[in-house]
Formats: sequence, structure tokens, C-alpha cells
Amino acid sequence: MSNSLVTIDMITREALRVAHESCQFISTTDRQYDDSFAKTGAKIGTALRVRKPNQYTRTTGSRVMDVQDQTERNGTITVATQDHVDMRFNSAELALSIDEISKRYIEPAVKVLVSGIEADFLAYASKSTYNLVGTDNTAITTLEVPGKARARLNQCLAPKSDRSIQVDSVTMGSLVNGMAAYFNPSSAIGDQYKEGLIARTAMADYYENERVWSMPNAADVATTLDTYTVTEGDADITVAALSAAPVAGMVFTIAGVYDVHPETKTAYSHLKQFVVGTGSTTTNVVFSPAPYSSASGALQNVSAMPSTTAAVTFFGTASKTYVQPLMYHKEAFQFVTADLPLMDDAAKCVRRMQDGLSMRVWQASDIRNDELLMRIDILYGMAALRPEWACRLSGVYN
Repeated sequence: MSNSLVTIDMITREALRVAHESCQFISTTDRQYDDSFAKTGAKIGTALRVRKPNQYTRTTGSRVMDVQDQTERNGTITVATQDHVDMRFNSAELALSIDEISKRYIEPAVKVLVSGIEADFLAYASKSTYNLVGTDNTAITTLEVPGKARARLNQCLAPKSDRSIQVDSVTMGSLVNGMAAYFNPSSAIGDQYKEGLIARTAMADYYENERVWSMPNAADVATTLDTYTVTEGDADITVAALSAAPVAGMVFTIAGVYDVHPETKTAYSHLKQFVVGTGSTTTNVVFSPAPYSSASGALQNVSAMPSTTAAVTFFGTASKTYVQPLMYHKEAFQFVTADLPLMDDAAKCVRRMQDGLSMRVWQASDIRNDELLMRIDILYGMAALRPEWACRLSGVYN
């Protein structure tokens, strides 16, 4: 193996190391790797495969077994995004050691790359999450609101391990003030190098993250169904005209529609929450999850369908913005990377995968300017296959 090839391989490994340590959100979600992408010669925009979490049903009685297969189901992410960061070196800079090159060039470049991807993924995950707890314009200063988020995950049967929470520094400051005993530095040796890790309490690892998404409320937050009959599996509703279209990510409830236990179907004491999707107008609200009553059997997720003129109420105050810390189980969200092709005419093109992250580093020389050009690429997609295993926290508005 030539020295140049060893150098680019070392750079690729170093880029993956920095990316792994810089992932505050991605590293706590279900990271998957689609090894079929490069093999099939797919192009950007082709769907990536994502494994759907296994689900099981209970069998009653002592004699009859209902054996359930372990075969994992595959879904698709129809939009594949390629992000990269680019740089150049001269001959003198290339003479530096790998440690020096990493410190001066690779680390800041990869951190910028990862930061942008994490912000997009965290925004996507937050806008896919319909559970929300907290009181409008009331600061989160105790573990009461995180405790409510924890309870909501429990009510949705999220496993009690592998839970995390992403919190902005202002909210974290409010939490830590007067509760320092709960937020001593983590003693978990395996996680000591993860950026942003604060501590573990209330059954979740706390990460301080300035990329936490903020929910911008529209200018109108209250309406009614416009004599509209909500049917099983509806993905949109007709409402009395709002003064402004609701923004994707806003959360609302419908009067008389309560959440239910996923298995027993017993109604909870809180109203079912829904999240606004893209494409909503002043009279038509696109939303998820789709409601199913007892008429749909095992699919039931609401206590009953609403009346045709039921009140529709959005969380919060009109025209205000709410920072949205996010508590979630690892398998609520999926981050999928895939191999980018190795170019046939590129002698210095290396691809590696570590912990579900696939990254490619490509170098080429510029003889005219005595420079080496380099780009670091990652191809990825996002999914929210179990959004019920996540819950947003909301407090003061901006």
C-alpha cells in the first residue's frame, strides 16, 4: 500500500472518529446502514432501506401458541441527502502529522458537517413528534415536566432503557439551578467523551444541545371542525377558517378525543395530541397520527371520533416561538447512511463505515497550484417509525 493511500485511509478513520464523538443526537437514535445502495448503482434521490422496529402481540390462554416470526420488515426513505465539506492543502500542510492535520483541519470541518446534519435531523424528529408536555410560558425549573415526558413515553409503552433528552442551554440552566445534585457529571466511562452529555436522571441521559428545534406558532391557535366528520384513518381535517395557516410541527387537540393505552385501549385522562404536517391551509389541516377508534380494532389510538363541530386547540400562544427539548427512546427515530461510490479514476478515494455511519473521503491533486483538494461526503436519510416513543417539552416562549 502506498504512503498516499495510507494517508487518506488515516484521514477517513479520523473523520469518522470525530463525527462519532460529535454526534449528540444521531448517536442516541437508531443508526442503520444500507449496504445495498452502492451495489445497485443507485443515484442520489433513490430510496434508502430502513428496518422497521419489531412489534409483537400478546396471546392469551395456556394451550395455543401464536408463534411470531422474527423477520424484520423493511421500509424506505424516499429522499436521500448528500452533504459534504471541502478543503484544500498545500505541500507544507501535507507534511504535518495526522494529529496536527486532524486538529487544524479535519476536526473543525467534520464538526461543521455533523452540526448541520444534526440540526436537520433534530428538527425533522421534533416535527414528527406529536406528544408534548409543559405549561404555556412557564419555565422548566424542576424535573416535573421531564417527569411528565417520561410518563408519556411509559404510557406509549416505550422501553425504559436507551432513553435520552436533548435540552437547550437556557432550559438546562433553569433545571440545574437549585437541582445541582441531580446533574453531577456522568460517571459512565463509555460515554465520557460524548459531546454535550450532562448526566442521567429521570430515566434518561441529558444532553445539552443548541440545535434543539423551536416551534413557531402561527397567528391563530383556536378553531373548530367545520361540520366535518372525521373518519377512520383521516390524514387531514376541515376547520373553520383560521386567520393564518398552521405551521408544520404545531401540536393540537380535539375536544372529546382522548388518548388510549396501546394494548388495553383504556382511555387516558389526557386528550390525544396531533402534529401539523406540511401543506396545511387556513381551512384544511394536514396532521398525524391518523385517528382510529374502537371500530378499527387493534389500530385504535383514540377514545372516540369527535363531533362535527368539536373545538380544535393548538398548544401555546399565537405568534410565539417555543424551544422544544425532546425526550425519546432510541428506536423512535432512524438515521440511515449508505455507501457512496468509489470513483474508478480516483486513486485516492476511500470509504469506511463505523457504528452505522458511512463516510467517503476523496482527494485529488491540483498540479497547477501545488495543492491537494479533498472532500468528505456522507449520504443519509431520516425516518420516524415510532414517533409515539418521543415527547417534546415546552416552557417559556420567545
